[in-house]
Amino acid sequence: MRSIETTAAKLSVFKMTWPIFIEILLQMMVGNVDQFMLSHYSQKSVAAVGNANQIINIVIIALSVISMAATILIAQYRGAGNKEKVTEVCTVALLTNFIFGLIISSILFCFDNFFLDLLAVPDDIRSEAGLFLRYIGLFIVVQAVYISFISFFRGYSLLKVTMMTSIIMNIINIICNVFLIHGFGPIPPLGVLGVTISTNSSKVLGLLLILYFFRRFINLPLSFKYLRPFPKKTLHNILYLGLPSGGESLSYQLSQMVIMKFVNLMGLVVITTKIYAYIIAMFSYIYSQALAMATQIIVGFLLGRGDQEAVSQRVWQTVRLAVLISGTLTTLLYFNSDHIYGIFTDNPEVLELGRHIFLIEIFLEIGRAVNMVMVMSLQAAGDIKGPVTIGLLSMWLVSVAGAYFFGIVLDFGLIGIWIAMMMDECLRALIFIYRWHSGVWRHKNLI
Repeated sequence: MRSIETTAAKLSVFKMTWPIFIEILLQMMVGNVDQFMLSHYSQKSVAAVGNANQIINIVIIALSVISMAATILIAQYRGAGNKEKVTEVCTVALLTNFIFGLIISSILFCFDNFFLDLLAVPDDIRSEAGLFLRYIGLFIVVQAVYISFISFFRGYSLLKVTMMTSIIMNIINIICNVFLIHGFGPIPPLGVLGVTISTNSSKVLGLLLILYFFRRFINLPLSFKYLRPFPKKTLHNILYLGLPSGGESLSYQLSQMVIMKFVNLMGLVVITTKIYAYIIAMFSYIYSQALAMATQIIVGFLLGRGDQEAVSQRVWQTVRLAVLISGTLTTLLYFNSDHIYGIFTDNPEVLELGRHIFLIEIFLEIGRAVNMVMVMSLQAAGDIKGPVTIGLLSMWLVSVAGAYFFGIVLDFGLIGIWIAMMMDECLRALIFIYRWHSGVWRHKNLI
């Protein structure tokens, strides 16, 4: 009992947030650094990789479904002091993600043109987009296994380990990009092909590192014996928690894919502005995302102990902090918009459009901060169907339909699209605040 109390005392949201923040930042930078380094090679290459990443992002969300559920269940079983069930959850989650990743790798490699058609990728960037999607997709199975082990470390609150792994992966990716994108000595300029080699090499190294760290710091006896007889209830709990919860994130990525299709109708300047805006916006919400993920782990642990009052206090504190940080950072980005966009391009059309976008982005990020904290906390508490239903309705009826109406019908272009996305985030934020306040989550139970 004392060990559980000691663990609970160590669950400081601030101590847990900063390694998660650095890890997420570096994971996102694997893709965004690629696009930044490509921006000095070819604007068309940036647009090609940006389009292909719409598909890759959806895939990563899909893979994270099982892992997110595993993290919550591991935290709850640790809170309850049941190590045997922790091992069982890890084994089932790893097997499921491996099989899922293998299937996705095969589909992306063989049917890349199908996905490019869905996005209506322009012909002048289609070849590079297909190359990137095909060969990054081939290594998705590696990322599936890597994401599974990351979730195990998060469930054990060993967050500095995953942070260090991400740092090493990014260093390798950047070094390889330096030599491969523009060429060096006997190595010819490879552009997008060089990026795929760099990214996949860093993923393989990351997997090898995380396997080593798992044996050293956790060393759970993962074994097929936990699959005989097959633990159907554990798989059911993972899927019950993961599939609907992942549906909210997956719906968001799918809605962004449709919105990207609208953007592709507006020309190269608008496409590149949108891609750069997404890269820059990441820095305004990533800390709030880390706060939300740390809070999710703490909520799972505390609910495993049955301490609902401590849960509620933690969540409201995190919401206030996330709104303050995201709102402040986005405001700073707006006032320095030209300088920040200038890192990527000197095109005056992109600079002007990007400045207008970031004024709207201030309100969008405030809403997004609330949504991330509330959705992850509701998931950890077992409130699964509500967030998914709310997300599906708002994302498609407000964000996608609004993007078409404001952006295409009213011809407001990218500004109209951003207005619609802002309305979606703010509406969902208000609904989730009401839902948490109503206390519906108090009556849920996962274990």
